Amino acid sequence: MASRSRASCASAFNLLTGGGAERLARSVVLWPLLVAFAGPATAQMLLKPPRPGDQVTLMPSDMAILEAGEPRDDIPCTVTQSKPELGFDLRFHSGYDVTLPVNELAGAGELLTVVFRIYPQNERRNASYFVQHFHVPEIQDTAKGDVLLQGMIDLGEGDYHVDWLMRDRAERICSSSWDVEAALAPKEKPMTLFIAPNEIAEASPPFVNDSAGHPIHRSKDSLDVKLLVNFAPQNSQSAALQRSDTDALVSILKSIERDPRIGHISLVAFNIEAGRVVYRQETAEQIDFPALGKAVESMKLGTVDVARLGQKHSETDFLEDLIEKEVGAAATHPDAVIFAGPKTMLDADVPQDDLRRIGDIECPVFYMNYNLNPQAVPWKDSISHAIRAFKGTEYTISRPRDLWVSTTEMVGRIMRSKREKATARAFVAPAN
Repeated sequence: MASRSRASCASAFNLLTGGGAERLARSVVLWPLLVAFAGPATAQMLLKPPRPGDQVTLMPSDMAILEAGEPRDDIPCTVTQSKPELGFDLRFHSGYDVTLPVNELAGAGELLTVVFRIYPQNERRNASYFVQHFHVPEIQDTAKGDVLLQGMIDLGEGDYHVDWLMRDRAERICSSSWDVEAALAPKEKPMTLFIAPNEIAEASPPFVNDSAGHPIHRSKDSLDVKLLVNFAPQNSQSAALQRSDTDALVSILKSIERDPRIGHISLVAFNIEAGRVVYRQETAEQIDFPALGKAVESMKLGTVDVARLGQKHSETDFLEDLIEKEVGAAATHPDAVIFAGPKTMLDADVPQDDLRRIGDIECPVFYMNYNLNPQAVPWKDSISHAIRAFKGTEYTISRPRDLWVSTTEMVGRIMRSKREKATARAFVAPAN
């Protein structure tokens, strides 16, 4: 079975055949043709009514099939729902897998249309409708194997019902219906998700400013924090950021940004391997995620500047220079400095004596280490060694719950630190 990553779902079709080299040689990817849609490609397009409060209008034949709720197999296909999973973005991701024989699509080029609706149980009037069009390239009559069609949407906690259909140009129909439950485990119940209960949404790309639909009521005594994020793949041997890596790192940023105790954020995005800062945002109430995304996408991992080839420990030198500039005594300090990124194992760690010479840091320092398999590499990495000089605190993020727990605890510690400093200043002020 293909990967369950969100990226694979957005790529629509894969032709599944035998294993090994034979499968690789016969593989085909059929990309979705998104109709009347401008912007980043998504797995489905949410249909919207002409005016707020109106009902979505579908083709009468499509609506009749959805209302009937009966399975049809004019196109012989197998529909399997995917169990909702909580992602690092603190949203449930659910969807479907559909397989059908490739010879059913043989010809000069087919167009498959998927239409489905989903609504909270017993709330049919609140149904959300989605459509997706798939352009099939020319396929020989002798082609063998199965086609895999995948789709994904985001859900809040709740019980839902799905009515689904697929049709081709000849109006042959495949249809199915199922129920789905998105529920937090008992120990996850206190978590605050980034999507409301019974909410249904398109699966969105990571670098979007999506807080507009979820306004944040900031506390009066809000915090200012500086974020330093190493945008690097979880697998140090990878030549590109995987979608799962990007999702996790962006989710760390959004988790901090959406905490109502956070008032302002400054951001430095960097890549240690490339030895450069890829994006910088001065203090603001919100992170400009589209601008950050463009900068991250411009990175060329696996390439090294010729000028750095002669340096024995160029990555270590870069990290030391970054810390001295962004964290050192000469830097302007907010209420906390927070590092984030995957485990970074360098040939040499930044010498502790060099870090101590930077001077005392007036604010607490934290490290949110994104590490999907901490048992594989249990020892501390180079950023963890570096923050020891500032008595920093490290959190390991392996699951979505870790992100929520660590963010809650970290921001609480920053608040206490700020209050203690305010009390100390008030105590010594009369003496001056």
